[in-house]
Amino acid sequence: MTDWFYPHRTAARGNWEVALGATDDAVAPGGWMHTGLRVTTLKANEAVHLAAAAEERIVIPLEGAVRVGTEDGDVILRGRASVFTGPSDVYYSGTDTALTLSTDEGARVAVASAPASSSYPARLILAEDIPVELRGAGNCSRQVHNFGTPAALEADRFIVCEVLTPSGNWSSYPPHKHDEEKEGETSLEEIYYFETRAADASAPTPADAVGYQRVYASDDRPIDVSAEVRTGDVVLVPYGWHGPAMAAPGYDLYYLNVMAGPGPVRQWLISDDPHHGWVRQTWDSQQVDPRLPFDA
Repeated sequence: MTDWFYPHRTAARGNWEVALGATDDAVAPGGWMHTGLRVTTLKANEAVHLAAAAEERIVIPLEGAVRVGTEDGDVILRGRASVFTGPSDVYYSGTDTALTLSTDEGARVAVASAPASSSYPARLILAEDIPVELRGAGNCSRQVHNFGTPAALEADRFIVCEVLTPSGNWSSYPPHKHDEEKEGETSLEEIYYFETRAADASAPTPADAVGYQRVYASDDRPIDVSAEVRTGDVVLVPYGWHGPAMAAPGYDLYYLNVMAGPGPVRQWLISDDPHHGWVRQTWDSQQVDPRLPFDA
């Protein structure tokens, strides 16, 4: 474990397998200010409570159906069999809202958050209404669920999406950054939460499904992460070039991204590493990987 890489359960707190963030009730490295993530596994008829706080939240079922209890009543998120079987219903709570998460049959659920001062309406986003983007081409093909991006969700600070990468492919590529407020770029912290699975039924059980994540310096601030990632692992990106996120041959890779920053505009604007940005041009002559989209 380092300040920026947290293997499964090394950022646990109480009922949460992952508790990383900018609020007082979550573990966070020094200087982490703008984003948060909690992940928990609930047994049948088990519940976990989040007190109201000055943060906006979005509830994302990773596996199984989830009931979200609010002061206005319950919201049912139908969930999914796994993160590799298409999008799930998600729920945006707005700010200063207490939540109780429960399940009838067992579930794993993530809650992305960001400190926020402006209030936006709570919203249930159904799986069938989530924009699904196939990004890149060839062995840089990946699938993006854009449920918490500015075009899909009215919110104060954060940008939230999830990315699925077939075995052997690279995503978060070319390496890019968003660590300055300048023309064509916004300053955003970023959280990567990973899940992995064997891509072929012939894999041994259990399979040691693995992927890789790279983060390196874009200026004089030192950062050097070359992490071997598995289900439940987290990489934090405070600044710097990040990518690729690599799905090793034989294993599919999922990650949940949570981004937010101090700038005046809620927008994902990036700069490519100038050594590798040319790779984007090669996609024009390639097809999207036929294994996409992942769905049920």
